[in-house]
Order: sequence, then structure tokens, then C-alpha cells
Amino acid sequence: MQYRRLGSTALNISVVGVGTWQFGGEWGKDYTQPEVDEILHTAKEEGINFIDTAECYGDHLSEAFIGDYLKRDRREDWIVATKFGHQFHSHLNRTDAYDADAVLQQLDASLLALKTDYIDLYQFHSGSDTAFDQQDLWTMLDKQVQAGKIRHIGLSLNKSNSMHQVNHAVEVGASTLQLVYNRLERGPEREVFPACEKYDLGVLARVPLASGLLSGKYQAGTRFASNDVRARQNGEGLDATLAEVARIQQEEVPAGTNMAQWALAWCLRHSNVTSVIPGCKDPAQVRSNAAAVRLLTE
Repeated sequence: MQYRRLGSTALNISVVGVGTWQFGGEWGKDYTQPEVDEILHTAKEEGINFIDTAECYGDHLSEAFIGDYLKRDRREDWIVATKFGHQFHSHLNRTDAYDADAVLQQLDASLLALKTDYIDLYQFHSGSDTAFDQQDLWTMLDKQVQAGKIRHIGLSLNKSNSMHQVNHAVEVGASTLQLVYNRLERGPEREVFPACEKYDLGVLARVPLASGLLSGKYQAGTRFASNDVRARQNGEGLDATLAEVARIQQEEVPAGTNMAQWALAWCLRHSNVTSVIPGCKDPAQVRSNAAAVRLLTE
């Protein structure tokens, strides 16, 4: 495994992390604690030290699975990131909750679920500029940093990649950005990455496999089940995306190279990307994701 400094923090995180939305039950599978334990144990064996979760991956359900594992492991070996701003109600049904009082309640609920007394990285979760422009929110969070509940603040941008938020990140105390970046979605390269370099913001690339589409496993005609978040892509748009994936696999991926590993390494070769945070359904996928690091030296 390789490690990189996360922005202006003193955190050295593995260049491959563990994304955990799937633990919340919205990716076509309900997880058990032993299954989560096996995934996280395998990640640790592979040298991965970074876990990314959120308040609304289930109603703190993903956090609770992670917390149960952490209480039986060495908490200090892990860098744990979670998020705030949404209240989970049911499958893919959330409401926004970005005001200071609501976020403080979310923070305490996350700490309880994670069974820890501090969060390494607490991230503003895909909010609008209006939600972002609340001074009392950032004042409250700064107090939580001073109290030791939070080590660092980050921003998890929505797909609009608001440059307003990027350019004011440091002002609100943020030292990292999380954003969608992969071979199919390269928008951050234009404005966001240059700003990250200017402000020394760490970059966490989520959806680096384009929700699994860049794994090379899916063919035109694929349709996802209704309990899978990817069902929103079903139809002609999905077929067109998969046709582009097939073209990339044929023209860009070296023969004999695992496409998922290639896609992760593709992201990590960009100098502004600190870490990728792919999801993983089982230990085998964890090992495959971690093996992408080998391609960085080729």
C-alpha cells in the first residue's frame, strides 16, 4: 500500500480507502456484522487505513457496523471519515438538515454509532451554497474541533462541484474535498483541481469505478434491481455508458490488466488526488482494489 498526506492535515492515508454506502443496504444487499468485520479486517491486512461513511447510509447504520468493528480493533489504526447534512427516512429518501443545532445532534449520533469519542474527518455532505453559507454552522463545528470531537473538517461536494464552496473551503476550516472523479467524469480537472493545489486541499475521489460500471463486468442490456441505487441509471443512458466503457476497455486498458484496478490507478495518477474510496461488496473486492497500487509503479 502507498500513503499520501491528506491536504494540509498531518494525516497520512492509504491511497485506496473503503467506501461504505453499501453497508446501509441501498446497493441491493443487506449486510451482517460478520460480513462487515471480514471486509474491514481484509482492508487492514492490505494496509488500508481509511474508511469513509455517512450519517445517511441507513439511519447511521453503516456507521454502527463500522463502530462495532472498531470497538474490537485498534481505533488509532484507522482514519475514519463521516458526513453530515441529511436525515435518512427510508430507501433513497432523505431530507436536508444543515442548521447548526441539527448538525450537532447528527455529530453526537455519529459518535455514538461509531463507538468513538472523535471523528478524524467530518464532512459537509453534498449541500447547496445556501446551506454552506451559514456562519453559525461553521462556528459550532470549530467549537467541536476545539473540544476534540472532530480532528478535521472536509467538504463532500455534490455533482455541481460548487466553486463557491471550493474557494471558501479554507475559510470555514475545511482541509479536504470529496468529489466524484473517474475516467467517465473528469469535470474536476478544469477548475476544482487547480484550486485544490492552490489551497492545499486533499482530494478524496468517490465513485472512482463509476458505481461499478468501470469494473468491466457489465454489458449493454444490464439492468439493476429496484433495491439498488444504480436502478436510477437503467435504460438507454446506461447502455450508452456501458458502450463507452467497452470502448475504453478496448482502446485504453492494457491487455491482461484488470479494468477495475486500472480505473483506480487512473484516478490516482492525477497529482491532485490523495485517495480513492471505492465501495466493496466482499473481501475479494477489497483485495482487488488494494492491488491497484501495483499499477502505479508500472
